[in-house]
Amino acid sequence: MGALARAELTLLGRSKSTLVAAVLVPLVLPVSLASVVEDMDVEDVGLTTGLVLLPAAIGFSLLFGVYSALAAIYTARREELVLKRLRTGELRDAEILCGSALPVLVTGLVQSLVLVAGSTVLLDIPVPKAPHLAVLGLLSGLVMCAALAAVTATVTRTVESAQVTTMPMVLVSMIGSGVTVPLELLPDRVASVCELLPLSPVIVLIRGGWTGDLSAYEALGALSTALAWTVLAVFAVRRWFRWEPRR
Repeated sequence: MGALARAELTLLGRSKSTLVAAVLVPLVLPVSLASVVEDMDVEDVGLTTGLVLLPAAIGFSLLFGVYSALAAIYTARREELVLKRLRTGELRDAEILCGSALPVLVTGLVQSLVLVAGSTVLLDIPVPKAPHLAVLGLLSGLVMCAALAAVTATVTRTVESAQVTTMPMVLVSMIGSGVTVPLELLPDRVASVCELLPLSPVIVLIRGGWTGDLSAYEALGALSTALAWTVLAVFAVRRWFRWEPRR
């Protein structure tokens, strides 16, 4: 797995389009969102601009730096017969997928830490009151997005079409998971439905880690939702993931 991860890291550095999507896009999007957040009445629900932008920035990193990038990588390796050849060796299926995902997951983790450090300095965000919740949210988000990327790769025919097949997850998460608009500002019924979206528990846990106002029941509910999506994604990968090119 280590050798496979090093090879994937080398290929990631050579793919300019994937590298831009994984590194630069998540850093630029939160800046463009700042003016929109400032016009929202986030203070009425006990939030600040920083407490909205920081989870949003991490959400963008998970969506573009992990989910979208990894879906394209899985598709490319399958179409190039790399995955098929790896299955003839000693690696098991789970090790092949995990080894291929390691560079992207590490990149997403480092990027999130950089975003936290930058937001703390630039947006004057206080020290997190419940850091364990933020850590759980970030780690669960990394694992879940990697699993969902493999699911998306099963229905993606080419690397170019990955930009289309990943779009529903990206758009739904940006609109309804609290990335661009906090769930606290939505009507109660709409917020209750949006809480069940894949990325919603991640944003809730990360934001709750800084505000400290997340109860044990709410934290457990968010973790359960994230775990349920991860389990469903892993089941779908084991059941339908394709190891040979789609014809």
